[in-house]
Amino acid sequence: MDSKKILSKLIPQVSVHIWVILLLTAVIAILDWRVAIPCFVLFAYLAWHNLRTNYRRKAEISDFIENLNLNIDTATKDTLLNFPMPLVIAEPDGSIIWYNPSFRDISEHTEAFENEVKTIVKELRDELPADNAEQKYMPISRQIYLNGRYYNVLVSIARRNPQDAMSCMLILYFIDTTELISLRQTYADERIVAGICVIDNYDDLMQSMEDPVKPQMLAEIDKRVVRWISFTNGIIKKFERDKYLFIFEHKYIKELEEKKFEILDTVKEINIGNKLPVTLSLGFGLNGGTLAENLSFAAASIDLALGRGGDQVVLKNGENFSFFGGKTRELEKRTKVKARVIAYAMRELIDQAENVLIMGHENGDIDSLGASLGLYRIVRSRGREAYIVLNRLNPTIEKLVERIRKDEEYAGLFITGSEAMDLLGRKSLLIVVDNHRRSFAEVPELVDKCEQIVVVDHHRRGADYIQDTVLTYQEPYASSTCELVTEVIQYIDEKLKLSQLEAEALYAGIVVDTKNFTFKTGVRTFEAASYLKRHGVDTVAVKKLFQNDIETYQKISSVVSEAELIDGDIAISVCGEDAGNPQLIAAKAADELLNLSGITASFVLCSVDGEVWISGRSLGEINVQMILEKLGGGGHLSVAGAQLADTDINDAKERLKYAIMNYKEEMAKPNT
Repeated sequence: MDSKKILSKLIPQVSVHIWVILLLTAVIAILDWRVAIPCFVLFAYLAWHNLRTNYRRKAEISDFIENLNLNIDTATKDTLLNFPMPLVIAEPDGSIIWYNPSFRDISEHTEAFENEVKTIVKELRDELPADNAEQKYMPISRQIYLNGRYYNVLVSIARRNPQDAMSCMLILYFIDTTELISLRQTYADERIVAGICVIDNYDDLMQSMEDPVKPQMLAEIDKRVVRWISFTNGIIKKFERDKYLFIFEHKYIKELEEKKFEILDTVKEINIGNKLPVTLSLGFGLNGGTLAENLSFAAASIDLALGRGGDQVVLKNGENFSFFGGKTRELEKRTKVKARVIAYAMRELIDQAENVLIMGHENGDIDSLGASLGLYRIVRSRGREAYIVLNRLNPTIEKLVERIRKDEEYAGLFITGSEAMDLLGRKSLLIVVDNHRRSFAEVPELVDKCEQIVVVDHHRRGADYIQDTVLTYQEPYASSTCELVTEVIQYIDEKLKLSQLEAEALYAGIVVDTKNFTFKTGVRTFEAASYLKRHGVDTVAVKKLFQNDIETYQKISSVVSEAELIDGDIAISVCGEDAGNPQLIAAKAADELLNLSGITASFVLCSVDGEVWISGRSLGEINVQMILEKLGGGGHLSVAGAQLADTDINDAKERLKYAIMNYKEEMAKPNT
């Protein structure tokens, strides 16, 4: 009970006073009736006055209420008629009962508007309040478009029967948001996009031309780049001999995407006595908080484009990357200047390190192990302790690891991930070989803990590359990581000598990744092989590392015989669960399928520890890297792989087929 109720109990009403007077008058009459006569007269007057006063008060209240209702009705009608925004009153089924003049002004086609209202009411019906719920406004999330204007809808529920949720009228308010949407679109269109364009093969291009035509070549490139981007009315600035800066509004990026950045193909048509085609890489940054952030996004994009082999476009939108181009083979870089610079920088880092940990990718192969052994020799030649992190063996490297362990010189070379974590110190150096992704590393935790990381890899860079490295040597043109390490060895120290085992390990890595010097084999590949041969490589001993037993060969043949053709030129097969070495068999079966006439690409799937592994191979006409990137994998144009978790092999096969068809559709679309 609140204070007002308590106070009302303590203060007697007027009628109570009158009854008290009557009671006292009766007592007086008993004592002396003559004295009671004036009291009775006074009582009668008070009673009559009280009744008269109450009657007048009730009449005044009634008049006030009648006038108030009349005023409210008048105000309500006036509000409905003159409400400044479109308003509709409808039945629960969407039938329009009434609408105001503002709605009539925007409803040129009444039938269409009635259908629109019915659609809105239908969406609202499931959201109506339960029985006895208070009236409330209910916003409709769907944006509607009427006669060139945008509206949000606000609904008020007026009940006829409080006990029936559907016994009500719906009042729909159409709030014009056209200006807000227009302003929002203008803001989105006028956001700044930053871009960087790089001539990939500038040095090699200039070296391939006669001096008199070099200025003409540069002028032609400038003209085509400026003509391509000039429709944006933005800023185009050449800030280095082979680099351009673009600043333009966001609304033009969609048109560039729709045309598939045709500048990549346009510059290849330039022919002014050049022996090499002109290729560009472009990186764009958008939707950053500031122009400076967009510029940093563009720089990260161009690094990624160059790391993937060039001749492509990368867009960094916040934390997401988009890729365009990258359909052609990487151009071999003929100059070894970078190898010399990398060798010098690596030598300095090794000399300053307390110890060096060398780590390949998960389920290492001959290329990662051979490169690791070559780097081990570099570290030991600088007088530092070196270890190769290897958690478990797989069939592809068992023979080579067995040869290494038999040699006492390499005692204690291999350590597990836990042992590596114990050896890790503030001055430790971690060298990641044949891999640039944290998730693919043999021990990802080492990448997180180590303060100094060097990456040596030949794969095209993916979006999830290891960042904050002190040195990155990533060249997609190279046949293998062993080729890169062999070149570095030649510049580290002229007196450095490889043992026969180390030379054969490096040579084996090159042989595996080039498929016996067939794929991705350039001049520098043969130069590296020649250098290793001079250090005592026995090609027969290397050949024995890759020999298969009769049972393995039969399983490979079985996988090949069960292959399914897609579009007549892509083979897909599955390695059975009974295979002893599924990864080895899948990889070799994929290689073997390319020996069949008419096959331009092959994919073999296998199950490994609850995951589905896919090995992809190509003769170069089809980019298997782009296909397997759609499934979270990566690699090269002709050699790639992917791992799919939480799926069975049949589902993975269907996803692979979809990725292949999607890739073919993208390649079939002409640049418009």
